[in-house]
Amino acid sequence: MRRLIAGLVLGTALATTPMAAQAETPKNALVMAFAIDDLITLDPAGMFEFSALEYAGNTYDRLIGFDNDDVSKIYGVVAESWDVSEDGLTFTFKIRDGIKFASGNDLTAEDAAFSLQRVVLLDQSPAFILGQFGFTADNVKDRIRATDENTLVMEVDQPYAPSFVLYCLTAGVGAVVDKKVVLEHEKDGDLGAEWMKTNYAGSGPFALNKWTAGESLSLTANEDYWDGAPAMKRVIIRNVKEAASQQLLLQKGDIDIARNLEADQLASVKGDENIKLLSKGKGALWYLGLSQKNEFLSKPEVREALKYLVDYDGITETIMAGRAQTHQAFLPEGFLGAYNENPYSLDIEKAKALLADAGLADGFTVTMDTRNTTAVMSMAQSIQATWAQAGINLEIIPGDNKQTLTKYRARQHDIYIGRWGPDYQDPHTNASTFAWNPDNSDDASAKPLAWRNSWNPGDMTAEVDKAILERDSEKRAAMYVDLQKKVLESGPFVIMFQETEIAAMRDNVNNLVLGPSFDNNYYRFVTKD
Repeated sequence: MRRLIAGLVLGTALATTPMAAQAETPKNALVMAFAIDDLITLDPAGMFEFSALEYAGNTYDRLIGFDNDDVSKIYGVVAESWDVSEDGLTFTFKIRDGIKFASGNDLTAEDAAFSLQRVVLLDQSPAFILGQFGFTADNVKDRIRATDENTLVMEVDQPYAPSFVLYCLTAGVGAVVDKKVVLEHEKDGDLGAEWMKTNYAGSGPFALNKWTAGESLSLTANEDYWDGAPAMKRVIIRNVKEAASQQLLLQKGDIDIARNLEADQLASVKGDENIKLLSKGKGALWYLGLSQKNEFLSKPEVREALKYLVDYDGITETIMAGRAQTHQAFLPEGFLGAYNENPYSLDIEKAKALLADAGLADGFTVTMDTRNTTAVMSMAQSIQATWAQAGINLEIIPGDNKQTLTKYRARQHDIYIGRWGPDYQDPHTNASTFAWNPDNSDDASAKPLAWRNSWNPGDMTAEVDKAILERDSEKRAAMYVDLQKKVLESGPFVIMFQETEIAAMRDNVNNLVLGPSFDNNYYRFVTKD
């Protein structure tokens, strides 16, 4: 079933040319330039960053997967099949025979149970995905358990829509780790967490070779992979943040794929007969997070004014040319219940009137934490210019993604410009972060985007909880449309764009898979002519 993915990208190049001379990279190695400065950990139980989860998608097998072209089609990966009890509370998974970890150990239901338990017990950033189902450190070993080598049982606390539960297991937290290897490296009861930050214990098509933080990430093919060994024996990812540098390396043949070309570089390589482009609409959203601890941003008139102070058309047509479309609601187009109306456009005079209503006719000064890549800085500078027309002095604070994320997660920002990708393909993934916040205190255990921006969404939290129990898809979709309208009206977010990813490749590179989410980009099918 998974082999069908190999055909997904055939015929999807935006530009095709006659066969060009072979790139100067080895024929059995894939070399990419990619901004991977957001890598913090290689542990699936802790990773919550775009680059890390793409890494995990290529090195770890997950319990469940979905078709990249039709995300409504869910299939088993480590879990070959499953059953749901009549009361909707018990999921029983049959674990596939014949899967081995890189260590040579057999993958069993005990490994799968341990992996899920470990996510909950470590309680790091992605743990909330499983915590939604009532799993806690006290009960998880009873509620998630292996009953024999091939049977995994998971007992949830409410009769959720089954697809919601299954989609959560397609996320990074559904990655299965080698229990024996992980526990061999356990220190002081940390379940191997410190070791796993920079090491590997998976069964996927590629294994970790070496990660040099800030420089490169290299993988080696799993020649014994249960679903077929990759054609590329090595994958080398070079951390190159500058788009112009990526273009130069690509056109010289020093790399096979450039992942972060900006508008100018994409326009230039389209005329190169040795380069072809591959695009895929993604679920990622570009947005501004407005801290409600800030005395100015906490005013509803200010929040609304800022939504009228973004040059949506100008940014999509120039800075993001081809790589984004205007989208202002929290569910990306393509999700159940997505609201695709865009009520805001650049309107300086309307914004000024709203600021005057807030008692801020003379404007104010505020800071924005910004990842120091070309596209993000250009977006920030465009916003800075339009805000200035309404009297707002926006100070841009650039930094590496790791720095800006750390500050944002600690609620120490005024404004954060960021890119948010869904953790799974169910609408709850975004509803539960943009419109849900059960505890707005600084020491809360759940830390969704609403919490990061110190916003209490009130009754919306209960409405989000209610939506995941609705099994009628039309009724459920209507609930999400209503939530999106409410967040648009009152939320501390300026949601701006939905991403289109473009990869530029040497003409001899085939079958790279770009998926609908950041962790569904696959290297295992890549070949070179």
